[in-house]
Amino acid sequence: MQDRTPTDVVMQDLTPTVVYLVRHGAVVGAESRRFIGHLDVPLSAHGEAELEALAKRLAGVQLAAVYSSDLSRTRRSAEILAAPHGLVAHALPELREFAMGRWEGLTAEEIRALDPPAFAEWLAAIGRFQFPDGENLAQVARRAWRAFEGIVAAHPGEQVAVVAHGGTNRAILCRALGIPLERILTLGQDYAGLSMLEAVGEGWRLRLLNHCEPVLAPSPWPSPPGGGGSPGASAIMPAAQPRRTS
Repeated sequence: MQDRTPTDVVMQDLTPTVVYLVRHGAVVGAESRRFIGHLDVPLSAHGEAELEALAKRLAGVQLAAVYSSDLSRTRRSAEILAAPHGLVAHALPELREFAMGRWEGLTAEEIRALDPPAFAEWLAAIGRFQFPDGENLAQVARRAWRAFEGIVAAHPGEQVAVVAHGGTNRAILCRALGIPLERILTLGQDYAGLSMLEAVGEGWRLRLLNHCEPVLAPSPWPSPPGGGGSPGASAIMPAAQPRRTS
C-alpha cells in the first residue's frame, strides 16, 4: 500500500462514505412464499437476471469492496455485483437473515395452523417477537450493526456494497436513521432492491430506498414474507441521524 500524502488525508475527510445496501435477488421456490431465514436457498434464474441488471447500473461506481452474508443467495448476488469491478466479495455471517427457528421452511398458513397464538403474537409485535428456537429483531439488529460499523470503519471516504437480506437490511436502515424497530416494515426491501446510505458528519442520510432495476422479463411472483414494500425507487433525504456505536 502506498503512503498517504497530506492531500490524500484531506480528500478522504471531504469525501463521504457511501454504502450501497442491496437485498439478494429472487430465490428458487420464491413462489411458495415460505419463511426462509437461515435456510441456504440459491438464487433463481430470475434472481440472477435481477442482479445482472443491477450490476450494469452500478458498473460505473468506484466500489472499493463488496460484502455479503455467508448464505449462498447473498454470496452469489455479491459475486455478480463485484465482477465488473474486479473485486472478490467478502462473506460475513453477521449479515445473515433472521434465524426463524422452527418456522423456517414453512408458509404463513402452515405456521398459523400449527401455532395460532404465536402467529398472532408475531403479527401484533414484530419488533419484539422471539422466533421459536430462533432470534428476535433486537438480536438481529445488534449483530448486523456490528458488521456494518466494521465495514464502514475499514472504508472511510470510500464506496462499498453490502449484499444482505430483507430483515438484516431493514435493521441496518432503522439503526442508521433512528427509526424504531417496531416500524421496520415501513422500509421496503424487494428482491435485488438497492438502498443508499451516505455518511454526513456523525450521522447517515438515506439517498435511495429500495430501487429495483428493470429486467427484461417481469418477476413471475411477488416478494415473499420478510420482503415486500413498495416496488421501485424512493429517493428520500431525511435529516441525518447520529451514528450509534453500541
